[in-house]
Amino acid sequence: MATPGQQLPPGFRFHPTDEELVVQYLRRRALSRPLPAAVIPDVHDAAVLDPWDLPGAGDGEAYFFSFRQLAAASGGGGWRRRRAGSGYWKATGAEKPVFLRGFGCGGGQHLVGVKTTLLFLRAKPPSRTRWVMHEYRLAAAGAVAGQKKSGNHSCVAQPGEWVVCRIFLKNNGSSRRRAGDADGETPVTGVHGHRRRQPSPSPSSSSCVTDEISDEEEEVSSGSINGAPSASQREA
Repeated sequence: MATPGQQLPPGFRFHPTDEELVVQYLRRRALSRPLPAAVIPDVHDAAVLDPWDLPGAGDGEAYFFSFRQLAAASGGGGWRRRRAGSGYWKATGAEKPVFLRGFGCGGGQHLVGVKTTLLFLRAKPPSRTRWVMHEYRLAAAGAVAGQKKSGNHSCVAQPGEWVVCRIFLKNNGSSRRRAGDADGETPVTGVHGHRRRQPSPSPSSSSCVTDEISDEEEEVSSGSINGAPSASQREA
């Protein structure tokens, strides 16, 4: 299990938008490019760890990269349910598109990723916890390797791919929502800065992410770090 090579200064929190996570971090990780900051570790054994044992989870929120082997999905459910530690992650709701905005001369939007929300449930005894995962994958894993698509663009995940995950404890007692997260879960790490809301999908946004997105266009989505007090939380 890798740990970040660089830590943020005290009082700062890593707080990217969905667009920034996919374009600035996940896409660069999949292409083995330098990251804007070494704040997201690679976790190769996420499937055997409980969420509270993942790197950084002691603060109630954590990010990590993982290489996902789709062939390992159990029950043919397409990763809607997957084992982890003392329980399993279960997908909930519909997958949501992640767009790069301000793309091209017309300033339109381009589909770059897909976001899945999962809940952690204990296996014995069966019980639901407050741990939530947001998993992000590139819209077309095959395009990351430089493979050119012909005909219809496929936005279906390939047999193996890099994903970036955000896990956090859902705060049921708070009515505040994290801007940009339509699911309404609020992390327990304190006050966060403003985040941009993801636009709704449009019929014109049917193409998938490719390696042809230039470095200049990547700068449309810049990493963000906001100040916030820390708070250690753990699932009882």
